[in-house]
Amino acid sequence: MSFVGGKLRLKGGCDLSGITKKKKKKKKKSSSSSRVEAEAEERVGVASTGGYVITDEGPQDKRTDAEKRHEQRLQRREEEEIARAAGKTHRERVKEFNEKLANMSEHYDIPKVGPG
Repeated sequence: MSFVGGKLRLKGGCDLSGITKKKKKKKKKSSSSSRVEAEAEERVGVASTGGYVITDEGPQDKRTDAEKRHEQRLQRREEEEIARAAGKTHRERVKEFNEKLANMSEHYDIPKVGPG
């Protein structure tokens, strides 16, 4: 077998001569003076930008009331589930499981239908 190597060329007159790969921009190394200024601003906790002063008050909760209630419900259910699971020993859980299996009808039994 013989085949031509190289890029996959599709039919359809799309001229690839005008398409070039984007060149990656080189990252500039920050000078030591700008690094010192940034550290000084971090220590103060206040950054001024364009005449505005931004204070660092910590993260804000942007969830809606419904989302907060939903989270509370999920947390409450999880706590109840943990309390319920912690209340039983392994032996008790196995005993309950065996009782449940004994009460279930077996799926492979053929029910009697009709007379006889």
